[in-house]
Amino acid sequence: DDVIILDVRENHEYDAGHIPGATLVPLGQIPNRLDEIPTDKTVIAVCRSGNRSNQATNFLRQQGFENVHNMTGGMNAWGQAGYEIEQ
Repeated sequence: DDVIILDVRENHEYDAGHIPGATLVPLGQIPNRLDEIPTDKTVIAVCRSGNRSNQATNFLRQQGFENVHNMTGGMNAWGQAGYEIEQ
């Protein structure tokens, strides 16, 4: 309950498969949707491989978010590890 998975991919990527319970906010929309990202929870940003989520993590930190992290390897690593993917 104290962690949010922030999926920063595009809608079609999210629809093709995502982490159960993940919140979709595409990378390009983050600056206009900061109020939707909680500051009182741990935020784990995820994309396909970790590049866009790293950009999102850096941007959020610049905006004052302190407890935000990049999921290294993204959905590629998540799927390879055998974790659940929801469609």
